[in-house]
Amino acid sequence: MFFLKPTQLNNDQLVQLCISGNQSAQLEIYNRYYKAMYNASLRIVKNSFDAEDIMQDSFLIAFTKLESLKYTKGFGSWLKKIVINNSIHHYNNKSKNIEIPIDNMLYKIEDESNGVESDFEFTNIKAKQILNTLKTLKDNYRIALTLNLIEGYDYEEISEIMKITNANCRTTISRAKDSLRQKLQTVTA
Repeated sequence: MFFLKPTQLNNDQLVQLCISGNQSAQLEIYNRYYKAMYNASLRIVKNSFDAEDIMQDSFLIAFTKLESLKYTKGFGSWLKKIVINNSIHHYNNKSKNIEIPIDNMLYKIEDESNGVESDFEFTNIKAKQILNTLKTLKDNYRIALTLNLIEGYDYEEISEIMKITNANCRTTISRAKDSLRQKLQTVTA
């Protein structure tokens, strides 16, 4: 009989193995998702130690509740929702506001069109400038924009996560974008 190594399996197969208690599959799933989940949490809680704890706790919750997942193909988005909810819950319960270095939040930006180093540097500087400016927004604006623009959640999902009405969500994101635009104009002027 031929056995595939966990790294040769797709996510759906790995999740099925995780449900049956396979620790190698759990480790493989963890290795595939931990960076993205850590970054998602970090953008909300703004503290690397807290983000690490939240990410670990979220994986534990996910692995213990895998049987409740109806569609194993949606594991990544289900896990991200757990991380986001845990991060917001933690952030709301924590009163102090700790700043983190912007380098911890950046993804490597690649210029696929021509690979010119100066274009990469310019794009990287602009991304840093936008993320630095995003950090200066009011907390509800920062969280709403992060969920919408970086994490890709729609208005309905954001209203559910932030426990606000859909109309309030649209208004918050619109005002957050205006505020970000104004602050960027003063920085670049």
